[in-house]
Amino acid sequence: MNFRLINSILSRVIMLQGVLLLPSCLVGILYKEWGDALTYLIVSFVCFIVGFLMYLTKPKSSTFYAKEGFVAVSLSWIIMSLIGAMPLYFTSDIPSFTDALFEIISGFTTTGSSILPNVEALSHANLFWRSFSHWIGGMGVLVFILAILPMSGGSTMNLMKAESPGPSVGKLVPKIRITAKLLYIIYFCITVATAVFLLIGKMPVFDTICMSLGAAGTGGFACRNSGQAGYTVYQ
Repeated sequence: MNFRLINSILSRVIMLQGVLLLPSCLVGILYKEWGDALTYLIVSFVCFIVGFLMYLTKPKSSTFYAKEGFVAVSLSWIIMSLIGAMPLYFTSDIPSFTDALFEIISGFTTTGSSILPNVEALSHANLFWRSFSHWIGGMGVLVFILAILPMSGGSTMNLMKAESPGPSVGKLVPKIRITAKLLYIIYFCITVATAVFLLIGKMPVFDTICMSLGAAGTGGFACRNSGQAGYTVYQ
């Protein structure tokens, strides 16, 4: 087992999650939710520091096989869930860490189950993070890493197989990195198209963004307790 290579992959996942937390920080700033914005910024900063320190340990070999792929993916989702629950817990919108962990796991796995009796009581930053977790989980963070970061040696297909559902994974083009890029381009276009149609339907901009992220990831998180039905206008 190439533990150093697994550590290298996990370091990239942690640093990437630090980046993914920043949009929620910006949402908090936009809506003047200063405490929430600071919480997301601090968690993001800690991710960068921890991830960078882990990245300093270079693997002796960059070759990895299916077993490394499955271990890396499994640990990535566990680490992402633990980190992702922290902002929900530290902002006190979800006072129980267990509940916060359940909520974010439901988000990353696009399950859509929620422990929240009143979704509308959440801050804008946390509402965005919940929906964004659907979008992240819809494709998988390691597929995103394959799309933006070159990984030399071994077979990156093993990482793709471990991340993707189903018994087999096909490639759109010969290179797996280009396949990952194409998949994310399609995913992004679907998200944008959904947002455009919702805006045409006169849904508020913030709600449109959150609902589009959740719909593209095939999740179920919404900004209102009534879900999509709350935007329906009966003639």
